[in-house]
Amino acid sequence: MTKTVPIVFIGAADPVTSGLVASLARPGGNVTGFANLTPELTSKWLELLTQAIPGVSRVALLWEPESMPERTQTDILRVGDAAAGALGVRLQVVGARGPADFDGAFLDMIRAGAGAVAVFGSTMFIVERRRLVDLAAKHRLPAAYTWRVFVDVGGLMAYGPSLADLNRRGGTYVGKILKGAKPADLPVEQPSKFELVINLKTAKALGLTIPPSLLARADEVIQ
Repeated sequence: MTKTVPIVFIGAADPVTSGLVASLARPGGNVTGFANLTPELTSKWLELLTQAIPGVSRVALLWEPESMPERTQTDILRVGDAAAGALGVRLQVVGARGPADFDGAFLDMIRAGAGAVAVFGSTMFIVERRRLVDLAAKHRLPAAYTWRVFVDVGGLMAYGPSLADLNRRGGTYVGKILKGAKPADLPVEQPSKFELVINLKTAKALGLTIPPSLLARADEVIQ
């Protein structure tokens, strides 16, 4: 990566641990941008899935291990285990390092008795989102995702930072840099806007009735 050209990143899971920046407050170097609170999302997905699927006892967590630092993975598991315990469900962690692992990953979920799956939104997963959504439908697994682009292609629900808002804020940083600001002096910021999107078409296909209380909290409901 160049050390001279200014870079603004969008949605990094753990920019400090991954070495992108020296600290959130003082990034240093030529890189700054916006993080995405990855570990903290785990508990929210589990909460949403248990509300949407009363009685679910086991939830799978699908991730791409190489897409995040080891400390972030540890934090995700810590947050996930705590949330699962509080909600009375078991958490099954399943890794997929590439598209060739997808079929086996979903078979592992089914064999273990998972009743739902939460999917982290790595770049590879976003590129392969239609296949992941199709596999969830094939195995009749209700799924929660990080980004709304999964719901746009048929996923059940998504909760996470608004990409549109992150891109807009990223644009403001680019503007500041073009006017002379240094990336080293622009703090890495956390997301300020989150969105919950629910696809009722997918819910109907899965035989789910989404509670009105959950629909009322959604930023968008796809009919």
